[in-house]
Amino acid sequence: MKTICPWCFLLPIVPLFFSGCMVGPDYTLPSSPDPGSTYKGMGDWKQSQPKDAVIRGKWWEIYHDPELNKLEEQVNISNQNILQAEALFREAAATVKVSRAGLFPTLTANPTYTESQASQNLVTHPNGGQHQGAVTQSLYNLPLEGSYLADVWGAVRRQVEANSSTAQASFADLENARLSFQATLAEDYFSLHGLDAQEDLLKTTVASFEKFLELTTNRYNGGISSKADVAQAKTQLDTTKAQLIDVGVQRAQFEHAIATLIGKPATVFSMNNVALTATPPKIPVGIPSTLLERRPDIAGAERRVASANASIGVATAAYYPSITLSGSTGLEAIKLSELFSGPSFFWSVGPALAQTIFDAGKTHGQVQEARANYDATVAAYRQTVLTAFQQVEDDLSGLHILADEAAAEDEAVKSAQQSLDISTNQYKAGTQDYLTVITAQTVALNDEVVAVSIRTRRMTTSVLLIEALGGGWDASRLPTPHGVSNVSQADDQIAKGKK
Repeated sequence: MKTICPWCFLLPIVPLFFSGCMVGPDYTLPSSPDPGSTYKGMGDWKQSQPKDAVIRGKWWEIYHDPELNKLEEQVNISNQNILQAEALFREAAATVKVSRAGLFPTLTANPTYTESQASQNLVTHPNGGQHQGAVTQSLYNLPLEGSYLADVWGAVRRQVEANSSTAQASFADLENARLSFQATLAEDYFSLHGLDAQEDLLKTTVASFEKFLELTTNRYNGGISSKADVAQAKTQLDTTKAQLIDVGVQRAQFEHAIATLIGKPATVFSMNNVALTATPPKIPVGIPSTLLERRPDIAGAERRVASANASIGVATAAYYPSITLSGSTGLEAIKLSELFSGPSFFWSVGPALAQTIFDAGKTHGQVQEARANYDATVAAYRQTVLTAFQQVEDDLSGLHILADEAAAEDEAVKSAQQSLDISTNQYKAGTQDYLTVITAQTVALNDEVVAVSIRTRRMTTSVLLIEALGGGWDASRLPTPHGVSNVSQADDQIAKGKK
């Protein structure tokens, strides 16, 4: 008799379940606040054209600073927080593979060999006589078992959809972390060199105050100035030296922070003293609507909405019965030589239907939980969008205001220097007391320190603006839902993020 493989019955049925219905809502992109056609903080800035509306690639190269470029490249390679985010993305991508496996049957093989002997009390003579010796029996078993949970209601496909979206969100988190640490490095870099500029200023001021102390001491020895003038000059000098020392403390902290960002021990890293003289470059802002595609945190929030939407379908599928198709086949014989003969073949196949009759509202509660979670992720997405527009407006306004403040402060520095020159000449001529000189020196130094601080803030604010605009990133860098579980594609996406 011709044997029939049980899988011949199952295989034509399986594809039918792949095309079954999918309960739960299909995903649609949630609405977001309308940002208008232009940023309010742009002021009189010219609107950039589409071809130059965004920064692309390595955004830090806009500053044309080779040292900064080299440090930023090391952040991509050695920053441990970024490496951690990469691992979390790969973990999320692997989860998609796990859930996708539920779309296919599971096959298991469990070959066994047993040697057994029955109890002598159970073995009797055929004619009812005395017990005869127990029989030892060998059994060779080569089974193949399979089961398939039919995805009739789309629960598995919804779970794959949810996990794929979560993996995409994890990739967006990786890119957001990369952008954040790159921007932090640039901020620390400009802050450090801003302190270098302040250090140079204070060193020049200390040298100037030393000359004033010498002048005042000579005038005191000549009976022209009082001992109080000498004491004031000495106090002014010592105070400025203390400020200079404090700048060194701050600079060391920024240097150590940069070392950590590039994955190096602070004990083996140092940076040359270079005074900050640069001004912010022209930053292409683009139109507000493009911001939704340029920020990885917005992309991540949107993908979490998609994942939460799919989870509603997973929860809803629990209302319906589950259908499992199972079967087994294989070979069984008491002699190894007979194992592969026709009579050794066996098989069984059959479906199983399971339906929850009563769960005290558990399934209903899980659906409500999933819907509430979806509403929460939508609100989080919209809040992320609002925060993004706020950050861009804040930094645009900051750059405008700081530019005006820098111009005003430059004038204040010039005026303070003129006042100091006049006071110094009058003091030397004996027509003005030293208190006037001290006051003029204090005002001039404060104005110069403020001017350096404003220059530094302008540079760091420009970095914050670029970060708020998404750097050189855009949503096209996200891996596709289908390819997110492909390890090679995931690695390709990570590599693209480093460029």
